[in-house]
Amino acid sequence: MPTDTTAAAASTGQQAAGTSGRKKGRKGRLLVLVLVLALIGGVAYGAYWSVSTVRASFPQTTGSITLEGLSGPVDVRRDGYGIPQIYASSDEDLFMAQGYVQAQDRFYEMDVRRHMTSGRLSEMFGAGQVDNDAFLRTLGWDRIAKQEYEEKLSPATKKYLQAYAKGVNAYLEGKEGKDISLEYAALSFENDYKPGAWTPVDSVAWLKAMAWDLRGNMQDEIDRALLTSRLGPKQIADLYPSYPYDRNKPIVQEGGYDEGSGTFEAEGGSGDGEGEGDGTGSGDGAGSELGGGTGAGAEGDAAGFESQLTGLQRVLEDVPTAVGVNGDGIGSNSWVVSGEHTVSGKPLLANDPHLSASLPSVWYQMGLHCRDVSDKCRYDVTGYTFAGMPGVIIGHNQDIAWGLTNSGVDVTDLYLEKITGDGYQYGDKVVPFKTREETIKVAGGASRKIVVRETNNGPLLSDRSDDLVKTGKKAAVDSAAPDRGDGYAVALRWTALDPGRTMDAVFAINRAKDWDDFREASELFEVPSQNLVYADTDGHIGYTLPGKIPTRAEKHDGSVPAPGWDPDYEWTGWVDQDELPYEFDPERGYIVTANQAVVDEDYPYTLTTDWGYGARSQRINDLIQSKIKDGGKISTDDMRQMQLDNSSAVAKLLVPELLKIDVGDPHVREAQKLLEGWDYTQDADSAAAAYFNAVWRNVLKLSFGHKLSKEVRVKGQCLWVEPANTTGPADEAGKVRECGQRSASQAQPDGGDRWFEVVRRLMADEDSEWWTTPKRGTRPAAENRDQLFKRALIDARWELTAKLGKDIDTWSWGRLHRLFLDNQTLGTDGPGFVKFVLNRGPWKLGGGEATVNATGWNAAGGYGVVWVPSMRMVVNLDDLDKSRWINLTGASGHAYNAHYVDQTEKWAEGELLEWAYSEKAVEDSTTDTLVLKP
Repeated sequence: MPTDTTAAAASTGQQAAGTSGRKKGRKGRLLVLVLVLALIGGVAYGAYWSVSTVRASFPQTTGSITLEGLSGPVDVRRDGYGIPQIYASSDEDLFMAQGYVQAQDRFYEMDVRRHMTSGRLSEMFGAGQVDNDAFLRTLGWDRIAKQEYEEKLSPATKKYLQAYAKGVNAYLEGKEGKDISLEYAALSFENDYKPGAWTPVDSVAWLKAMAWDLRGNMQDEIDRALLTSRLGPKQIADLYPSYPYDRNKPIVQEGGYDEGSGTFEAEGGSGDGEGEGDGTGSGDGAGSELGGGTGAGAEGDAAGFESQLTGLQRVLEDVPTAVGVNGDGIGSNSWVVSGEHTVSGKPLLANDPHLSASLPSVWYQMGLHCRDVSDKCRYDVTGYTFAGMPGVIIGHNQDIAWGLTNSGVDVTDLYLEKITGDGYQYGDKVVPFKTREETIKVAGGASRKIVVRETNNGPLLSDRSDDLVKTGKKAAVDSAAPDRGDGYAVALRWTALDPGRTMDAVFAINRAKDWDDFREASELFEVPSQNLVYADTDGHIGYTLPGKIPTRAEKHDGSVPAPGWDPDYEWTGWVDQDELPYEFDPERGYIVTANQAVVDEDYPYTLTTDWGYGARSQRINDLIQSKIKDGGKISTDDMRQMQLDNSSAVAKLLVPELLKIDVGDPHVREAQKLLEGWDYTQDADSAAAAYFNAVWRNVLKLSFGHKLSKEVRVKGQCLWVEPANTTGPADEAGKVRECGQRSASQAQPDGGDRWFEVVRRLMADEDSEWWTTPKRGTRPAAENRDQLFKRALIDARWELTAKLGKDIDTWSWGRLHRLFLDNQTLGTDGPGFVKFVLNRGPWKLGGGEATVNATGWNAAGGYGVVWVPSMRMVVNLDDLDKSRWINLTGASGHAYNAHYVDQTEKWAEGELLEWAYSEKAVEDSTTDTLVLKP
């Protein structure tokens, strides 16, 4: 409990002068004035809220606070952006202080996260979250987290988690909700919710949310099956082409799998091993009993199974996004360059994970420093953390640096299960379900009870949707399936539903001293499977793919839902860690990971059928090669500039052909001329980028969007479409009206790099049926590629005229491509006044889909920014104090705090902040110091 004067003032909401972390000056006074006026205009809210209410939760950042449980004093030094660096003399004190400080800045965010992971959002937000909670209870993240904590984690990790929880609870002690965060004051109008104590399991469960959003190809499994309502196997294969190994290099380019030893060798390797898959990512879905590889069921009778998957998709869309949107084109960049190619002679490492734009950012920057590194206090690490979890996720210590990107490895499978009474069929037997009852407490309402049923393949997701229960009784399958019984259901097999040791991996990586330590630590990083890049102060660079990765029987490649009743489709084991790909000090002197294929076609295991297609990764490879040719050297700022590269790969492919089209209409020709001499760079002020992306969107809409199943098209888009299983035009009388059913951020065709590859492979086939589209109104029909391109040029001109005006001199990509930062709870679903208080934006951005500067947008839904580089960093292993970093928002989760979005403008401009690490550099950058005393 705080005992000092400054602490007492903080606990009553009366901040001592200079302790709030607010920047002083005219801008701050104007913000307060605007807020006061807004509060007055807020009627009931305004009557209750005041400036003191808003500022009551701002953290104390100077003076001292007494915390029961510390063994010695801890210094918390914050720089001008509110980023804390913590100095302690024991591990437990270090992580206790981390918990306290993160709670100061981000407790509301932490509280929402733990309610999400445990399926308890209804306790905070009422009956509207019951369905979400029921789905999350069915997954059982918190149950698995409890098992991990109790059965799997090391004693040291448990101590750190306990110390962290103790720090969070020390911050909560004696505070009312309004003293913790502004959002609690808003919630008090709806219910009497009060935050509870933090537990170690709350921290562990967040890893499950991270794994869920980085889970791999489950969405592609669903989509391939849903597409069968309108497309045949060959057409679906057109939309899921094989990975272009001949053009876009995999991550691992040296070494290979050695069949003799059964291990992956960084040098050599026979490269001719035979195994359970070809690793090619062919995506053709061959081998499933559920309808010839499409997952559709019997030909002409697929409606039941498609409806099941449509219902599942609706449930998935409603589940809150934790750290990212799972879709084509989204991913992350990381690369590392050896000292052979750098100005300093030591490695440089860059990382920028691409995640959903959130406010506050999913990342929290922080330094964790032992005053003297010893057996008693083992950490001197800095980087990006998750608020609510101890340790550093991405960053560097005194010896090594590391970065993460999503590997895309397939660790989820959907299974169709045959239900019979209280059990399900497996082989020739009926096996009883494992069941449990869950009670969902609801703020302002009666509690709800659900029953969760599990098969040997995992929980029944279909139990969480009335539509799925009904359609499960009608699901179509082929003649090899067992009798229907009481219906069919959909189960999920997922590695994250098995207890693991990823939390141990976080701490082991944080204290690793060299490559051997790092590799050993990464083996514990089971879920989610990530690409890990590495560099150290001795000059070494490396890459490793850790993770718990399943092996499957030959007939099952994980690309489509599988028959759960057939034992031949269950997982057969796990890829051994010694067999997983890695590289260490490759001869070429650099390693690039950007969600492309990890390894070449000779690797004996099928890691996934759905890699990213390598547009970003190959561009980074090309940028590095262009810098180092003829002995050139790369600087820290060169790495930053590469992160900001806006070049469009698909524009380079299409623009030369678009410029050959004779459009006739002078207004369309005026727009077409924007593309002449354009360098394919998508800057925010570029009119050419605006027009090209509108053309690209219309190319996709005309050639694919109008032909896809309603289940994957954007919600509200209603079309008279050709009959199912055709792609060419049909007579008007033969068409049917279908309306899209998917949210704008998840619909297809989304324009990601898969669609780049689809279009690239169709370019030579100018008469492909995909290039056909019917006449609509005054817009001409198209029967070949160039006619469709002409139609897209016309449609794009008039679309942008409506959006941006007739005068093309006023057009710019940034006017279309805007970023809004919304608070992820009350900022999206709260009253308008609360949204005004919590949300920020817009910012006009450059970049685009599948570019290195991946400010992603969904072409089916519009031009708005859907995901972003959630942070950017460049680590200089020659002088760690010359490293640079930036966050999407700021350190604070408190609206109107000076550090709420104080990094966003610099992030949007592509700037990086200085990243102090040494004690002297931290001291020089410190503006506020808080002492936590025992």
